[in-house]
Amino acid sequence: MNLELRHLKVVVAIAETGSVTKAASQLGLAQPALTAQLQRIERTLGGPLFERDRRGARPTALGELVLSRARVLLPAMKGLQDEAARLAGASGTETMSRYRIGALGGPVLGGMVHRLSMAQPDAQITTHASYYVDELANMVLAGKLDYAQVGVCGDAIPSADYGLVWQTIAVDAVCVLMPEDHPAGKDVDVDLAELADEQWVGSTGDGCFAECFAAACARAGFTPRRVLETDVRGCVDMVESGLALGLCQPTFRPPASLTHRPMRGAPLRWRLVLGWHPDSPAARSAPKLMEMAQESYQEVVARNPSYVEWMAGYPHLGGSETALAPLSGR
Repeated sequence: MNLELRHLKVVVAIAETGSVTKAASQLGLAQPALTAQLQRIERTLGGPLFERDRRGARPTALGELVLSRARVLLPAMKGLQDEAARLAGASGTETMSRYRIGALGGPVLGGMVHRLSMAQPDAQITTHASYYVDELANMVLAGKLDYAQVGVCGDAIPSADYGLVWQTIAVDAVCVLMPEDHPAGKDVDVDLAELADEQWVGSTGDGCFAECFAAACARAGFTPRRVLETDVRGCVDMVESGLALGLCQPTFRPPASLTHRPMRGAPLRWRLVLGWHPDSPAARSAPKLMEMAQESYQEVVARNPSYVEWMAGYPHLGGSETALAPLSGR
């Protein structure tokens, strides 16, 4: 592993707070994720940087050496970034003129682009599609994208190894996509246990979704038949033909022959998040992009009033003010 500025920020945060737990909260990371990151830094540097006990964390001699360098390098890099931003005409008082957004797909991206276009008609907006969170995160890290709007399973968060900030747009219950006349579609939600004999299909992607779906089925008392994987159009075709039931978001607008229902008890959830690099110019516009993303979600989910009504019984779902808090990596 090569030492980066973000690693120095971790060391400084732990030293200033005197605690890995407090530093994790300050940096918007989970404590286990920060501990793992510290261990990787220490392995790279060849020794422990802190002595840790019940009283907190105190720098070792090696830690003091790293801190002395970090306290010079970090302000110098911040000054360089500020000067470069001013020279490029992108200071904190001005708006970005170019937005490069990568996304896994779904309705939130369209609403964000529409709102950006209305707010800044002269801005250059480009989008990039991918089925894979890792690909989009790497593109943000490499400076090829400004933002990544992705979805992750349940309580998972994209890896902290990318050094990106991830914030929640909304959390939804995963829905079952089925023919309009399917017996399970008679109620406002479906009991997963009643679908034990069904074949399933889902869209392509990485992450832990397949494992989480298998775990949800196990809790419902059965092992699912093999989940087929294809693109969204292929999923719709298979469900329309009666070959399988699909898994989708409640914001998905199915064709007239299909419908979808949330799973009773919300055993499987989908988290929509927006990510960016904290040291990039995009970080200054991130609050505006987050607001647009959340407005877009609210606009789209409102098209499904039965789901909105059902969701009232699940306060941990949907968009909320708490979604503005930074999230850690897994």
